[in-house]
Amino acid sequence: MANIVLIGGQWGDEGKGKVVDLLTPHFDIVGRYSGGPNAGHTVRRGDRKYALRHIPSGILTPAVSCIIGNGVVVDPAALLEEIGFLTGAGVSLKSRFWISNRAHVILPPYIEWETRREESDTGRKIGTTRRGVGPAYAAKITRTGIRIIDLYDPGTLAARLSDAVALFEGGERLGGSPSGAAGAEIARLVSACASHAEALKPFVTDTVRLLGDRIRAGSSVLFEGAQGTMLDIDHGSYPYVTSSSSTAGGACTGLGVSPTQIDGVMGVFKAYSTRVGEGPFPTEQTGAPGERLRERGHEYGTVTGRPRRCGWFDAVAARYAARINGMDCAALTLLDVLDGFDELQICTAYRHGGSVIKEFPVEPWILSDCTPVYTKVAGWKNDTTECRTVEALPGPALDYVKTIEDLIECDIDLVSVGPTPEGSIVRPVSKLSAWLEDAE
Repeated sequence: MANIVLIGGQWGDEGKGKVVDLLTPHFDIVGRYSGGPNAGHTVRRGDRKYALRHIPSGILTPAVSCIIGNGVVVDPAALLEEIGFLTGAGVSLKSRFWISNRAHVILPPYIEWETRREESDTGRKIGTTRRGVGPAYAAKITRTGIRIIDLYDPGTLAARLSDAVALFEGGERLGGSPSGAAGAEIARLVSACASHAEALKPFVTDTVRLLGDRIRAGSSVLFEGAQGTMLDIDHGSYPYVTSSSSTAGGACTGLGVSPTQIDGVMGVFKAYSTRVGEGPFPTEQTGAPGERLRERGHEYGTVTGRPRRCGWFDAVAARYAARINGMDCAALTLLDVLDGFDELQICTAYRHGGSVIKEFPVEPWILSDCTPVYTKVAGWKNDTTECRTVEALPGPALDYVKTIEDLIECDIDLVSVGPTPEGSIVRPVSKLSAWLEDAE
């Protein structure tokens, strides 16, 4: 048995959905522990593409149980759409998909408030997906949030809705009773929430107890992270981050498991770098290389469709991610996007003023003012999409993988050269291959 956390090592969009889908058959359960519908995991099966926002990517593998943990924030209407899409595509969720009764709920006023904030001229734009995720976590921390379990008690729901809505309207009604137009809005929300609650009821349970019982009975778990390390609320490039713990430690709090029940951590990195939204991005390429990476990698957001900012691989940020997550091994995805480049660059340090910085800086004003120090490496003209072993990779591609391994101080046990499972190369003698044998 092996219980493994799989997390993103960059700014999200590293290809975690494909890696989860590839590894899922070796596990009994896939559990998601953070984020909300702002996280889009894309999985391809044959000619069909599945864009999943709440539900773990493992749901496409029959007989594997999938759990939305208490650390996730849920938009009930959007989740019901997702459920409808999957069932319409012939994916059975019965007795294998569960939602934590402790998970917090995203309300329509949260989405409206976040949209107004992003569109304001205050200069505080973060570049969020405007899905109400941040406000839902804010309500949770101020103890005015609404959990899934609260949807099933009308009295509790009405009182908590009043407080939750007031939090983003200046707090003037906090602790009081709504009246007039405000009262009508609360009544409308109560009705909508009750309808959603009834539709979701077959999937709602105490997932902490369910997961604990299954682990004690010998089930193996793949803990699915959302977003990436550099977007973690504590350890990312604050304040341009998400609102939850997207690092490996979030698996414990977001699913209610003990650290002693986790056997390892696997990171996922793109062979280059991308970022969506605002915030410092030292290796960003705004010219021809960036455009080429975007078009070859189809770098457009799964949730929003926004074009992603693209740049060279940042080994400073990646090494930082590997260290704070305690990565045992890593996957390197989209290596094939680099096919055809004459030359590639890898950021090995930052230059700030007269100093060379080799560790990821905490200060956003320093990171914003850094310029990358690059190591140039040879590109390759060969098509890597048909490679099925590490040895089959072109020499310069293999050198590129090895260089990144050395720089981030973490073994790369999986290399992806295409969107299908066949395009994933697992090193036969590696930590990952040993885990997969233990999980079966």
